[in-house]
Amino acid sequence: MGIPMGTNNRRLRGAGAAAGLMSLALLAACGGGGGVATGPEEGGASGAAEGQEITIGWIPWEEDIAVTHLWAAVLADQGYTVELTNPDVAPLYQGLAGGDIDLFLDTWLPDTHADYWEQYGEQLEDIGVWYDNAVLTMTVPSYVEGVESIEDLADNADMFGGRIVGIESGSGLNRTIREEAIPTYGLDDYEFVESSTSAMLAELDSAIAAEEPIVVGLWRPHIAYANYDLRDLEDPEGAMGAGEEIHMVGRQGFAADYPELNGWLQNFTLNDEELQSLETLVLQEHEDDPEAGARAWLAENPDFLERVGVPAA
Repeated sequence: MGIPMGTNNRRLRGAGAAAGLMSLALLAACGGGGGVATGPEEGGASGAAEGQEITIGWIPWEEDIAVTHLWAAVLADQGYTVELTNPDVAPLYQGLAGGDIDLFLDTWLPDTHADYWEQYGEQLEDIGVWYDNAVLTMTVPSYVEGVESIEDLADNADMFGGRIVGIESGSGLNRTIREEAIPTYGLDDYEFVESSTSAMLAELDSAIAAEEPIVVGLWRPHIAYANYDLRDLEDPEGAMGAGEEIHMVGRQGFAADYPELNGWLQNFTLNDEELQSLETLVLQEHEDDPEAGARAWLAENPDFLERVGVPAA
């Protein structure tokens, strides 16, 4: 929830790239965003899995949007009929446990999704880890002076209008800020705003455009680090948790029902540079057609399919 994004500190503005960054998150906030991957633009699907159906659940976290559409494109090319669905995170895990959703690519362990894993983990299959450097953060724009650590927030509530901006109320990020960071660092003078990922990004964009102070809950990897000059606040008490891994999880029986795909996923990893470029193409350069963004990334990374063991379509 960041990955080192290099020196690109472009700011997203109004109806420009920021709107594109938030548009997919807005789909989830509004309960939309389901769809069926369309398969190759020419010639139709040619894989051995012709006609096999799979439902992939996703949440409005940028890395999940990116990798979900990546795999939707890959699977469509291999002959799968891919249905995408984006319920809130709690119903998503319920759907996995109940067998209505086959696959979810963005389970954060051991901390962020710990509650859901404790409740449903025995009913799910842990396919593997595709990213191992994920962290939850509390973050300010780099121009904010005098606040280097979360503990500095206690004496600077007026600077931030007494507000910490979070995301969806059921998220592990919000739970960590509300139950760990706020009591640990004595931030009772703050209102913790729980709304949505898209609303948080909108407030962050507006504040940066006006060079106003703001503190938000964020995570690495996140494309915002490529588009804004941000500073993660130090966490000397470890309230935000240590580094985490992003797991792929399937419903019970996933490996038996999708043995070929299960093998591909077990080979799947992305490094920071690859994830940054994928998010840029899916979320920004092809903001109105994320599957096209995923296909553009595949065209730029022809070794990816061979690396994970997917045959040429």
